[in-house]
Amino acid sequence: MCCPGCQAVAQAIVAAGHAAYYRNRTATAERHEALPQELSDLFDRPSLRDAYVRQHDDGTAESDLLIEGITCGACVWLLERHLGALRGVRSVTVNHATHRLQVVWDAGRTRLSNVLAAIQAMGYTPHPTSVRNRHALAARERRTQLRRLGIAGLLGMQIMTLAVALYAGEWYGMEAEFRTFFRWVSLFLATPVVLYGAQPFFAGAWRDLKHGAPGMDVPVALGVGLAYCASVGATFADSGEVYYDSVAMFTFLLLAARFVEAGVRRGALDALDKLVASSPETANRLTGDGRTERVPALELRPDDRVLLRPGDRIPADGVIAEGSGSVDESLLSGESSPVRKGLDDRLIAGSVNVDKPMTMRVHQCGDDTLLAAIIRLAENAQHDKPPGVRLADRVAVVFVSGVLALTALVGAYWFSRGESAWFSIVLAMLVVSCPCALSLAAPSAIAATLGRLMSLRVLVAHSGALEALAGASHFVFDKTGTLTDPLPAILAVRTLQPDTSADACRRIAAALEAHSNHPIAHALRQGFEHVCAAEHAGADTDGLSGIVDGERFWLGSRGFIARHTGQHPVVGADEGTGYCSVVYLSNARHALASFELRDRIRDQAQELVGYLRSRNKHVWLLSGDHRAAAQRVARDLGIDHAEWALTPQNKLARVRQLQSQGAAVAMIGDGINDAPVLAQSDVSIAMGGGASLAALHADMVLLGDRLGVLRSVIESAARTRRVIVQNLSWAVTYNLLALPAAAFGLVPPWLAAIGMSLSSLLVVGNAWRLKRTRP
Repeated sequence: MCCPGCQAVAQAIVAAGHAAYYRNRTATAERHEALPQELSDLFDRPSLRDAYVRQHDDGTAESDLLIEGITCGACVWLLERHLGALRGVRSVTVNHATHRLQVVWDAGRTRLSNVLAAIQAMGYTPHPTSVRNRHALAARERRTQLRRLGIAGLLGMQIMTLAVALYAGEWYGMEAEFRTFFRWVSLFLATPVVLYGAQPFFAGAWRDLKHGAPGMDVPVALGVGLAYCASVGATFADSGEVYYDSVAMFTFLLLAARFVEAGVRRGALDALDKLVASSPETANRLTGDGRTERVPALELRPDDRVLLRPGDRIPADGVIAEGSGSVDESLLSGESSPVRKGLDDRLIAGSVNVDKPMTMRVHQCGDDTLLAAIIRLAENAQHDKPPGVRLADRVAVVFVSGVLALTALVGAYWFSRGESAWFSIVLAMLVVSCPCALSLAAPSAIAATLGRLMSLRVLVAHSGALEALAGASHFVFDKTGTLTDPLPAILAVRTLQPDTSADACRRIAAALEAHSNHPIAHALRQGFEHVCAAEHAGADTDGLSGIVDGERFWLGSRGFIARHTGQHPVVGADEGTGYCSVVYLSNARHALASFELRDRIRDQAQELVGYLRSRNKHVWLLSGDHRAAAQRVARDLGIDHAEWALTPQNKLARVRQLQSQGAAVAMIGDGINDAPVLAQSDVSIAMGGGASLAALHADMVLLGDRLGVLRSVIESAARTRRVIVQNLSWAVTYNLLALPAAAFGLVPPWLAAIGMSLSSLLVVGNAWRLKRTRP
């Protein structure tokens, strides 16, 4: 077997008693044929369900499908409406730009096989995807498109050559037998173009009409079909006009446009596919007697020990149990330099062991890894659709119906006037309209931008965040871990009682902070990573407490210590200078020590603030730290509005106040400790670093520590909005001009085909610039 996934499929087929499938098949099954029920049911078996279905704690299940046959916004609208009405289905989202469908259902009421069967019954072809098989599916789609395009192009060139002779004969005269012969040869050449090359248009049109939701394929199929049938009639009657050249041109240009669109779709997912490919399929698991066995990575479980040789990709999240070495985490963080790792240091799935053998202990595996969370977040953003995109999908359905009705009226008008060109006018109107340009205007731009941001290691939780960021007027920053380095340096540990040692206080503080992800917690744990965590630990907004060695301790700000113990520790020696944050440790009787930590401003922070101010954005600093530390950072970075000693509730109130004054607020914080204010802001950005993505409450996450990337994100969001406006403006303007021109007979059918194809390509090409631009 080429991979564990194929092995699982084969084992499931054989175990179900369907081994005859392999003996009896003569070729790879046609995917457009309905799946046999027993094969569809295979996706409900545990071996495949684990690979293609994500189970949630609330009893729901979720899966991603690649859908063949989507051609316009009407298809999207139809799939979402029809599947959304199925028993047990909670939500359905289809991305027009990537042809991917995300479905969530109640696992107790329906199954994936029921969803697949419903999609098949509608005339579409679903492919359950773990991202690993996406390349194979895309390659198969590309081969099919190339075959259709090649046949339409090759035969179309011969038809066009004959058409030149026929047109010349109309002007200069031609013997009747030659005209008849050229028409019959053109019929012979055009038939494969219509029956094979244009088959997706006819299949899509029949599907749309059957479900009462006419899409782009309906006018195209009508145009091609009517032109072909009229030409066949004229050929047999040996009189009248023939349109074989227009039929071939229609088909070739439309297939070419879709081929290019498919290439853009694949390109938009390149960065995501690289992440998926970074997760290894197998791992070298150590057995109890010290032997290694090669197993599928999906079979790893927590506490398994895995041997990592130089060059191996890390198959799960965990820690180093034996050895040390350098690890390349560039695919996840964007940092090119390998990171030195030692005993008990964290390892992230998808990273590469660079130079020395190591043994790791697995903590999280499969869908619980950080890499899997990143992939899920990126996929959800691809599926998510802002309200404007949903509106465009609904408009596409109405637009096509309107075009058909208008074409019928215009055709009847010209026919009643005895105009011989009425049929050419009808063909031109059917073909020139371009609802797909309207449907692709926003999705193509959003998909390209999401792909670019993914390459910058920026995760977008939902695509509406791009629009919100582009319109933000106020940028509000947290200080610690955002504008300053995530790990402050400990300047001094000052004991406040004569019989207290600094090391003992450090050990107690490390025990209290054992499970915290706050930057100060990481600083206090340095050198004391192996201490046991405090018991009965509890956290407040500005401190935490817990029991260490049978005694309760409190660690936090001076106010926190005063509230919980009644102690009022003295001011740290440097607290008033602005160079320190001070954290106090106390028991029930005495304040024991103060920890003085100095913040270091991040590289590129000053450049980012300067950029925002140059764009006439208002920059605020809201910090929970003391006045001097906040003022120093604000002064060094040129921030005019700074507030300090704020609890999360104070920050929340300030953001609400700004919003009440008409501000559109973008909040940038650590994503965990500022959850309420991040949720309140119009758009939120978390400096995620290595934090658990499940704990982040933000619309966007910067995976690395490079604050300067935020400038690229802001520029990309603004550029995306401009491109969407350009695309929508072009789509509306084109249709408003092209349809009346065709109705008045000013656009011949061949020009209508060119205009319709170029309209779609222009929208997609304009959006593609977003992926290639380097802010």
